[in-house]
Amino acid sequence: MCLGIPARISAITHAEHKLALVDVGGVSREVNLACVVEPDTPIADYIGCWVLVHVGFAMSIIDEQEAELTLTLLKQIGEADGAFSA
Repeated sequence: MCLGIPARISAITHAEHKLALVDVGGVSREVNLACVVEPDTPIADYIGCWVLVHVGFAMSIIDEQEAELTLTLLKQIGEADGAFSA
């Protein structure tokens, strides 16, 4: 199963290569924004945006409400998984 994790773009690390730092629950990771950056939009404009991240790539831009809902569901799944494995 493939899973996209919501993350918020916190900084641009290498504009030419379209790389950015994202925050996922307090953990920073570098991801590639090539799939979401529009040609006429400065890459710095994406700081603060929410994206779905899969294997190091931001696959789509999502709104904050969708991101929060997804993160809540992922936490609930993790808690349920922990209860079943105990």
